[in-house]
Amino acid sequence: MADPEPESSSGFDERTRTEVQRRLEAVVRENRFTIAVVFPVIGAVTLVASAEGLLPGPLAYNPLLILFGTLVMRSPLIVGLLPKIGWWALGCLGVLTAYTYAIEIVGVRTDWPYGAFEYTIQLGPMLFGEVPLALPVFFIPLVLNAYLLTILVLEEWADSTIVRLCAAIVAVVAIDAVLDPAAVAIGFWEFVPPGPYYGVPLSNYLGWVISGTVAVVLVDLAFDREALLERVQTCEFILDDLVSFVLLWGGINVLYGNWIAAAVAGAFCLGLARTGRYDLAFVRTGLPTTGR
Repeated sequence: MADPEPESSSGFDERTRTEVQRRLEAVVRENRFTIAVVFPVIGAVTLVASAEGLLPGPLAYNPLLILFGTLVMRSPLIVGLLPKIGWWALGCLGVLTAYTYAIEIVGVRTDWPYGAFEYTIQLGPMLFGEVPLALPVFFIPLVLNAYLLTILVLEEWADSTIVRLCAAIVAVVAIDAVLDPAAVAIGFWEFVPPGPYYGVPLSNYLGWVISGTVAVVLVDLAFDREALLERVQTCEFILDDLVSFVLLWGGINVLYGNWIAAAVAGAFCLGLARTGRYDLAFVRTGLPTTGR
């Protein structure tokens, strides 16, 4: 009897990747409620306690805790997208990462395009002593969340490139309308002089239109939209990072009375509810719910 042909390395690699993906999805699925609800609630409490001077020095604004919590909350998005990230997508996201650093450094040094602002605490190691090294971890998932929610909610309207891109850009800017007021309130950064929108100048949002447009176009180029939409429709936890975002930053806005920002966070809750995967079963137990 002839010996069986040796298994190709590509086949082995593919099976290994599939098994790793399966295990990662199981971990996220089994801890879904903890990741999407418990972590952001604890994060909101500790950040507000840090801002109000209620935590001891080693715990207040602890950059390692902030980064760890952020990575945990990002995990459903990262794990959900992994099967769709090939070399082309990786290249586009690499360009977006470089762009993220570049425009933030330009913003800090020149006050353009966001207006004059500065980081008032260190969010981990700082690149050139000016911007957080983990900046892409903070920014790029916001764009991905906005884009994924957009194509899911728009349904057939997402077939139009103009409609899809414009709606996603609006969603990105809306995300910052939630994020920046809360971040200013807890002392992550500040604008000089403070602007009319809870300390945030309107120029900041013009800047986000610019940066958001570039980011959304790169994300749109990175993925095959039909394959991505199928993944978003079948992976029940892929938007849980957006749930975390709404709970964390929307909650902080409520605590500081930033009611317009809180209302925008509420609009994202409606968008998430529109997807049909967040119901009372998820709130009670964190068990997977059925998507559309």
